Amino acid sequence: MADSSYLKWPFFEPRHAQLAQELDAWAAQHAAHVHSGDTDGDCRQLVRALGAGGWLRHAVAGAENGGAGAQIDTRAICLIRETLARHNGLADFAFAMQGLGSGAISLAGTPEQKQRYLGKVAAGEAIAAFALSEPEAGSDVAAMACEARLEGDHYVVNGEKTWISNGGIADFYVVFVRTGEAPGARGISALIVDAGTPGFEIAERIAVIAPHPLARLKFTDCRVPVTQRVGEGGEGFKVAMRTLDVFRTSVAAAALGFARRALDEALQRATTRRMFGGVLADFQLTQARLAQMATQIDSAALLTYRAAWQRDQGENVTREAAMAKMTATENAQQVIDAAVQIWGGLGVVSEQPVERLYREIRALRIYEGATEVQQLIIARELLRGASA
Repeated sequence: MADSSYLKWPFFEPRHAQLAQELDAWAAQHAAHVHSGDTDGDCRQLVRALGAGGWLRHAVAGAENGGAGAQIDTRAICLIRETLARHNGLADFAFAMQGLGSGAISLAGTPEQKQRYLGKVAAGEAIAAFALSEPEAGSDVAAMACEARLEGDHYVVNGEKTWISNGGIADFYVVFVRTGEAPGARGISALIVDAGTPGFEIAERIAVIAPHPLARLKFTDCRVPVTQRVGEGGEGFKVAMRTLDVFRTSVAAAALGFARRALDEALQRATTRRMFGGVLADFQLTQARLAQMATQIDSAALLTYRAAWQRDQGENVTREAAMAKMTATENAQQVIDAAVQIWGGLGVVSEQPVERLYREIRALRIYEGATEVQQLIIARELLRGASA
C-alpha cells in the first residue's frame, strides 16, 4: 500500500494495521479492476466478493449474526472504507451501503430480525438499503411525508423515498415512515420492507455523475407486518440518527481514501512528466501544491480517526463526527482538484483515475448531511456547551 505511516498513530491497535494491510492486498486483486460499465452488476459482484472475503463481517454487529464482534468497530469500518475508496469507489460504496442499510437492524432490531437479515448481509448474500430521504425531506428529516397507518397487525405504507442508494438492486430496505405517535421527529418509525412486497415499486432509477445504484421508491397501500418494525413505534428518528452516527465518520474515511489516491497519482505524474529540461516536480509551484495536498490529508485524517477512536471508547461524537465529515470531504475535493490540475489535459480524460476521483468525491460533500448541515451541527453543539 502507499503511505501507511498513519497506521502507527495511537488511535489504532495492531489489529487495525493488520486489517488495513490485508485488505489493501485483497482489494488490489479483487476490487481495483471491477469497472465493466454495468453498475448494477459490478455492485452485486463486489458485494459477493466482499462477503466471500470476510470484509462485510465488519459492517454488522454480533458474532452470532455473522459479525466480526459484539459491536461495530468504528475504526475498522473507517480503515476498510478508506482502503476500498483508494482502490475503487464502487467497492467502497458496496461495503458502506451494506453497513448503513442494515445498521438499524444491528442497533435496534429484534433477535428474529437480526437472525433473518444480518447473516446474509455479512456473507454478501443479501443487499441492504437505507431509505430515509424524500423529495421534500432531505436534511430536514422531520419533514418527511411518507406515512404508514396501522391496520391490525400490518402497517399500510403510502408515499415516496428518493436518492436511495442500492435502490433497484437491494433485497430489503429499512424505510423510515411517519406513523403519527407524536408531532415531528417523534412520530417516525422504521420498517423493513423486502423487495417484491406488493405495493412497493422502483419508480425511477437515478443517474448521477459517479455511477451508483440509486433510485426513487414508491409505496401504494404497501402492507408491512408489524413484526418488521425496527425498534418501538415513534422511535424511528432516533434509530436513524444512531445509525448515521456510526457511519458518518466513515464517510470522512472514504474521502480520505479518494484524497490519498489523488496524491499518489499527482506524485507519479509530477515525478515523471518531463518539461523544460526537467520534470514537473522540479518547479516550486508544484512542490507547494503537493505540500498543501499532503497537509490537507493529514489534518482530515487526524479529525477522522479521533472521532472513530472516541466512538469506540463509548463517547458521544456528534460534534467530532461532523467536524471530520466536513473537513475530510471538503479537503478531498481540493486535493483531487489539484491532482487533476497536475495531470493537465489527461486529468479530464474520461476514466482516467483522477477524472473518476473528481466525479466520486462530489457527492460526499452532500450525502449523509451536507457540509452546511455539519456546520449547523457543530455550532449547535458548541452553543449547547456554552449555555451549560
